[in-house]
Amino acid sequence: MNRIFAVGVIILLAVCLALAQGNPQRGARFPGAEQQQQQQQPQQTEQGQQRRGPPPEEKTSVTHHSARIGGQQINYTATAATYIIKADDSSPKATFFFVAYTKEETPDKSKRPVSFVYNGGPGSASSYTHMGLGPQRIVLTDDGFGMPAPYSIIENGDSFLDVTDLVFVDAISTGYSRPAPGENTAQFYGVLQDATYFADFIYQYLTRNERWSSPKFLIGESYGTTRSAQLSLVLQQRHQIYLNGIALLSSVGFGNWGADDRTIFFLPTLVTSAWYHHLLPPDLQKLGVAEVAQQARQFAHGEYAAALEKGDELPPAEYQKTVKNLARFTGLSPKYIEQTNLRINPQRWFKELMRDKRRTLGRIDSRFLGMDSDAAGERYEYDPSLASYDGSYVAMFQDYVRRELKWNTDMYYTLSARVQPWDQGQPGQPAEALRSAMTQQTFLKVLVLCGYYDVATPFNGIEHTVSHMNLEPSIRKNISFAYYEAGHMMYIEKKSREKLHKDMSAFINGAIKPDAIGSP
Repeated sequence: MNRIFAVGVIILLAVCLALAQGNPQRGARFPGAEQQQQQQQPQQTEQGQQRRGPPPEEKTSVTHHSARIGGQQINYTATAATYIIKADDSSPKATFFFVAYTKEETPDKSKRPVSFVYNGGPGSASSYTHMGLGPQRIVLTDDGFGMPAPYSIIENGDSFLDVTDLVFVDAISTGYSRPAPGENTAQFYGVLQDATYFADFIYQYLTRNERWSSPKFLIGESYGTTRSAQLSLVLQQRHQIYLNGIALLSSVGFGNWGADDRTIFFLPTLVTSAWYHHLLPPDLQKLGVAEVAQQARQFAHGEYAAALEKGDELPPAEYQKTVKNLARFTGLSPKYIEQTNLRINPQRWFKELMRDKRRTLGRIDSRFLGMDSDAAGERYEYDPSLASYDGSYVAMFQDYVRRELKWNTDMYYTLSARVQPWDQGQPGQPAEALRSAMTQQTFLKVLVLCGYYDVATPFNGIEHTVSHMNLEPSIRKNISFAYYEAGHMMYIEKKSREKLHKDMSAFINGAIKPDAIGSP
């Protein structure tokens, strides 16, 4: 009898311990969940718990506005709020901060698309997409260059609000989103972990706002594209949420790469950047950027890739031919290319390309030029593209969220959070997740949006990813590409912003039509 009692006590203690740990992978209904749960157990001992504090509380601020967007006057409601994500035992795990813009006077909101928008990092808040794609935007020059204070915002006539409601979401630990007091941050920091909590937030938003019937879209920028790829499958398997479309804005090449692969797919962006700064030979310089990009792709995946593949066995004549052509396409000197063993490191390239002019190039947008105190240095001191407009984006978001959205808080807005170590999962995992989701959801459309001068996420990386996803032809046709003569944040440049609005409007409208449904 005592033995039975003792066994019962042990079982009861084990159940209590499991509940106390508050596993976020509710239902474990997606690949790798069991392994992820097992991995998290030792991390709680190794990394420890965060400091305890008062339990999180939800907060909401609702305001009403009007703006002329897409050629029409739109009255809309802005809802700034926090949602608490809870474990199965109802203990709080994290709070998500978001701002939802919903069009008013909508006869049937079940037919009105809703899009979830976020930046990347990982560890970046969503203030950049918010103030670039939302109904108000930062005032910059037409080319997208920053201006001195006092900064200002204006109506964004190219916001997507005319075709979809927009929900801008900050990832956990960024912006005003936070882990609940005492929670181990390891459970949030990783490709699969991050997608799981975003899926739970989206589930809550759809439920609380009665949007389950609405067409649903994901719009992620930078690492946000990796999140979207993984999230497409997690939403389906965890909550049976199916998507109409995904827009990959300045997409990471989230495939499985070797070292030389990265060298190859960076090259076309280095070429288009040199073209922009008029550093190429006349026969290339007279071409349009799209034509230059295509020639660069052909060279990168043809002669150049073959040369790298041969390694030290590359014959001297072929080596010299590759050096000559690589110099022709990049604007770099043959001597420098020889010194790099034919492999151009982007971090060095920012400094090297215009070294003779004592100028550096931007990583986020290579159209921007900077100046270092040491022109002979190995790497640039700062990214001149971010330096140009960073101050205005941060200042005006802080002003806008308080003055216009009436979100009054003493909490620090974390623009860039420390989310390392970040669990990358299996190589190529997001690409496989997207392939699986698209194959099962045969109506799911994907639009890839690329900037020719984006050296942070070069356009050829995601092109190569898509071409190696092993999609059936009937599914592959659901992926389309659009290109812009701008950088990572193409919406800062006037012509690109206007084109982006047209491309996204056509994409969203096309993805909700009955004839958008595909079949194997």
